[in-house]
Amino acid sequence: MKYVSTRGKMPPQTFTETLVMGIAPDGGLAVPAVIPRVDSETLTRWAGLSYPDLAFEIFSLFIDDIPSKDLRTIVNQAYNADNFGDQAITPLRFLDEKTAILGLSNGPTLAFKDIAMQLIGHLFEYVLARNNQRLNIIGATSGDTGSAAEHAMLGKQRVNVFMLSPHGRMSPFQQAQMYGLDEPNIFNIAIKGVFDDCQDIVKAINADADFKEKYHIGAVNSINWARIMAQTVYYFKGYFAAKAAGVDEPISFCVPSGNFGNVYAGFVAKRMGLPINKLIVATNENDVLHECLQTKQYRVRTAAQVLETSSPSMDIGKASNFERYVYHMLGDDAGELAAHWAVLASTGVLDLSDLSASIESSGLVSGQSSHDNRLATIQSVYQQSNDYIDPHTADGVYVAKTLAAPGVTICLETALPAKFEDTMQAALGKIPPRPAGYEGIETKAKQVIVLENEVDAVKALVMNNA
Repeated sequence: MKYVSTRGKMPPQTFTETLVMGIAPDGGLAVPAVIPRVDSETLTRWAGLSYPDLAFEIFSLFIDDIPSKDLRTIVNQAYNADNFGDQAITPLRFLDEKTAILGLSNGPTLAFKDIAMQLIGHLFEYVLARNNQRLNIIGATSGDTGSAAEHAMLGKQRVNVFMLSPHGRMSPFQQAQMYGLDEPNIFNIAIKGVFDDCQDIVKAINADADFKEKYHIGAVNSINWARIMAQTVYYFKGYFAAKAAGVDEPISFCVPSGNFGNVYAGFVAKRMGLPINKLIVATNENDVLHECLQTKQYRVRTAAQVLETSSPSMDIGKASNFERYVYHMLGDDAGELAAHWAVLASTGVLDLSDLSASIESSGLVSGQSSHDNRLATIQSVYQQSNDYIDPHTADGVYVAKTLAAPGVTICLETALPAKFEDTMQAALGKIPPRPAGYEGIETKAKQVIVLENEVDAVKALVMNNA
């Protein structure tokens, strides 16, 4: 299995080369040269597998430069009851006969990002030790990637993490989870701006080839292909769990979306052969993706145009992983993708009307939620099912019920509601219980450096601590 860049100017790479690379040297994103296909016989065989065994089977299709016995060990280190509460890893629960939630928030930081990050932490440790390398990870977070990455890298001797977050834009719980860590290899950086500013800094640092090589810069955002690969697994697992529960209707997935990585993983699973009906993109008031899927005009938002909402992890104006999706809609034509992205860079708008048929056949549809919608959904789910859901998951449930795709829709959980207590209080008049060990985390001393929205300021911090 070889990996190429969406923009076509990177020599083919192995999986482990892309793992430590982050953004491709040409500014594109790594994708498999060919997405592997699985047949119905394989799907039948996979249906009864445990989560670690299913993950191993899927990863083996994408990784051929790690010996199978080592990959098996890495998978078992990542996916176990100690990390995720029980061996199910991603339990499925039904709200009603048409709507289910795939529980993705049982990991160390109570968010779906743990599922990929726990794997990536062990992959980094293995590959860096094998190659006698060190890595300085530069990441950006809108809320949950940061803490998931930092907790996954705790104790990893060959990795430093420099995590950028938008100053004052995360919930108090999210800030406490990240900023409360006092570890020598963890550097929290609050940027005076929005998530897109943080993401732009990460991209700018990766684009500086000399700096990237000298300081061994890597990435853990969903620009890293390993994140996408890891997330495909729970689409298979959720689908199989619904079938095991007796669902014999079409199965769709609804995905709360900001940076498009999570729903792109579902697109990859569908391309691999998983018979997903619809992939429903649920946005909040920052509706770049919804607008694009409705009008076929991809119109990025400036930092000033990104609204601060009660589902903050989706407050994003530029969806990085959308580039991978458009690449596939263009028939994996890197030259066409590069031309399209040059237009986007110069105008801020991309006309995708010529791809309407391809987009429709890919199964993507979309809907939008608002603050009032998510409060009402949190309330109705609690009243009807005695179930707490967080604001982002509420966006997904609202959109799923509004669009009402044929059959059953599985909504992907974003995080546990304890991470967003202000919104839960507004919706329910009370806050949900916190998991054991998270009481009073906001009182911890905060380890965070506030910086201006400047690439050079972040570079200087890396140089002084790498």
